[in-house]
Amino acid sequence: MSIYPSYLGASRNGKLKEVAGRLFDSLGSCEICPRRCKVNRLEGNTGFCKTARLPKVYSFMSHHGEEPPVSGSSGSGTIFFSNCNMGCVYCQNYEFSQLGAGREYGFEELAQIMLSLQASGCHNINLVTPTHVLPQILKALEAAVEKGLNIPLVYNTGGYELVEILELLEGIVDIYLADMRYADSAMSQKYSHALDYPQYNRQAVKEMYRQVGTAEFDKRGLIRRGLIVRHLVLPNRVSGTEEVMRFISENISGDTYVSLMSQYLPYYRARGYPEISRRLKESEYEEAKGILEKYGLLNGWIQESYGSERFAGVNIKPV
Repeated sequence: MSIYPSYLGASRNGKLKEVAGRLFDSLGSCEICPRRCKVNRLEGNTGFCKTARLPKVYSFMSHHGEEPPVSGSSGSGTIFFSNCNMGCVYCQNYEFSQLGAGREYGFEELAQIMLSLQASGCHNINLVTPTHVLPQILKALEAAVEKGLNIPLVYNTGGYELVEILELLEGIVDIYLADMRYADSAMSQKYSHALDYPQYNRQAVKEMYRQVGTAEFDKRGLIRRGLIVRHLVLPNRVSGTEEVMRFISENISGDTYVSLMSQYLPYYRARGYPEISRRLKESEYEEAKGILEKYGLLNGWIQESYGSERFAGVNIKPV
């Protein structure tokens, strides 16, 4: 019988230590995301993500607003990391993702956060925006495992990832919660300063699915392992919902669990872009729901009521 969560096995066989060390050393010329800034973060230099040697954390909590199998009854142990490798002009978390609010944490301190969330009864450790601080997270995970951490990791990412980095997480991460934000590179450049986002995002999501497959749930309805794709519907079809769902259906799996999100609001600098300077219309969300049905993507969640943050399951089958 395989060891669960997977990182416990990786800790025992030495993989966790090897990957953590390898990735941390690579910060000397950082290429852990598609931006490949090649700055020496170990010496305090920063690239696009504005993060040097230590990770910054804005907050951590038992979070009840995620998809139902992630939050469960006791909450998801969510850690909100400061800064980001994307530059979304509409980010609702802009205070810390774009403006850098928060403070630096040492690896032992970050490990203690994980342990405190577990002690409070959280079902998992939910790493929000982990990409640019992955080496530091793994260093902290090493320390947390030694002190008894034993709940699964949720890799909660904007989806701007390198496949060669994700490959190193096989056998460490059990749950991927990944955005697919755009289908068109012109849109990803204009609104997230990431021209090549669709290219890297599609490769990344395919790799995540290869590792963990279709989401699996326990008898309580909690996710144990697998991929969930999030798609935030943007006004005026900016997010390319039709193309994204076609890609998932044809290149990932028709059984993929998709979380279709309707709660877009024009945060941060979105008011400066007329086409996204308003909230989503109900008709636009209904169109997106029709696209899900068109491509047979009937597993997952839609917003329980338009514009809300409450989810309704479409076809959830615990195993």
